Amino acid sequence: MTNCKIYIIPYDLTNIRCGIMSVYHGNDLRKISGGRKGRHVKVKRKYLMGRFPALTQVGHEEEKDIIRTFGGNIKVKMKVASRANVIDPETGETKTARILRVVENPASRDLERKGIITKGAILQTELGLARVVSRPGQDGVINAILIKE
Repeated sequence: MTNCKIYIIPYDLTNIRCGIMSVYHGNDLRKISGGRKGRHVKVKRKYLMGRFPALTQVGHEEEKDIIRTFGGNIKVKMKVASRANVIDPETGETKTARILRVVENPASRDLERKGIITKGAILQTELGLARVVSRPGQDGVINAILIKE
């Protein structure tokens, strides 16, 4: 056997954020069998364009992207989050707490391992465990509800 090294490169999402690939949310107008569904437009339309998810992570300083969406609206994508607005359901008070880590993410075990925050993720904060109720990749803010332990 020869002396050769095998390098395993992990899946890296930095190239996706740079805009190398594009996302198409339209129908390819094919049946499951592979046949065509009928007459269709041969070009992809602007309104069928999509974007990659923000993949919000925990960090020391917050990073946000402001994107102009279709119709002139804006979307704030949070890339790095350090704090969350935590609501205590018993008292009704809202406090800003520092995020320590992502404990669980029911959306995907892979997102949980990478520490990515999505709606429904459970965070360890200064105040305790909290479940995220907002969409940080769409709203640009993390709102969470305190969970009884």
